[in-house]
Amino acid sequence: MFWVLLLLLAWAVAGLACLRLCLAAVRAAAVAPPAVDRAHPLTLYEAAFLAGGPRRVADLTLVSMARQRRLLLAHTGWATVVDPCGRDEMERSVIGAIGPGGQSRIAPVRSGAAAADAVRALADRLVRAGLAVPDDARGVAAGVQRVRVAALAVGALGAAALALPADQPHPLIALWFTLPLALTLGCLAITRMEAHPYSRWASPAGQRLIGSLVRQADGSADDRTYLTSVAVRGVHAIGEPDLRAAFAHRERYVEERWERRA
Repeated sequence: MFWVLLLLLAWAVAGLACLRLCLAAVRAAAVAPPAVDRAHPLTLYEAAFLAGGPRRVADLTLVSMARQRRLLLAHTGWATVVDPCGRDEMERSVIGAIGPGGQSRIAPVRSGAAAADAVRALADRLVRAGLAVPDDARGVAAGVQRVRVAALAVGALGAAALALPADQPHPLIALWFTLPLALTLGCLAITRMEAHPYSRWASPAGQRLIGSLVRQADGSADDRTYLTSVAVRGVHAIGEPDLRAAFAHRERYVEERWERRA
């Protein structure tokens, strides 16, 4: 009867994920979308926020300063200030996150810059322009991701139940596990019909602007186009090996910290 425990766990995982998605969808539906300001000029920082949120803005700022030789990003994952005078609020936030010593690991710099007041002001400006998703409506994308994970978990639990000795025929056990799986897949289908395209950061109007930026970035190879690619695609669009190594080292640093906490 051990498979029954796995079935109960599958129902708990599926039910909780679907419930959280439904609550997020209700909260999102209660938020009146602001009017879209079609004349709003989109900056690179704003494009980065719409494509990847506050952390993408921090990444773009780091890459931009590094290309201008005002910030040194070492392949070991350290950031060193070369020019302590930031040219805008984002750059000053990065310099402030590095600290008075002028040197810090990239991972905490990224986190500190992403939480700065300048990024929050940028987000508020995009929400007022109708290009970004309000805070109360951002849970739908995260809820969809949780339901997807729950569907995979139900499948894994079902496979584990079928692999164990049981007092019931395997087709019957598989049928029982199809019920929570159908719940998750049905919830995903309904959400796709009702709330697609769902994004954690960009509204439908903002997503269209990001799409136009991607097409423009594919057409030329100047410095602004390079930074546009980083804004909309993330650090994976970085071409320089040293810069890629610096950000790859950042990811390893974050993983090591999570492992130590666990």
